[in-house]
Amino acid sequence: MIILQPLLHYGGHVLAPFAIAWLIRRERWKSTGLVILAANLIDLDHLLADPIFDPGRCSIGFHPLHTIYAAAIYAVLLLVPKWWVRAFALGALLHLAVDWGDCGMQEWSR
Repeated sequence: MIILQPLLHYGGHVLAPFAIAWLIRRERWKSTGLVILAANLIDLDHLLADPIFDPGRCSIGFHPLHTIYAAAIYAVLLLVPKWWVRAFALGALLHLAVDWGDCGMQEWSR
């Protein structure tokens, strides 16, 4: 479990965006993957916390861009008819899903 959690976490944040991009927009998977990857910028809200990084803290519900309200906004952005807005929104929702899974693994390993 010690190695599985970081592999799933960072794989989900870095590798999954390109895998998803390849599945949904194969003709432009690199640019789409980069936009999905850019959604990791929602982690900038960690700069508002003290301490900035706490390995035992669950991001979901704690940081402003990791709340259910933010998730609702990301979901609405999926309706915008610009590919890059939808890709960013998908990336933000993927980010939240990965972090949620990470929180579950933190709870399970206690």
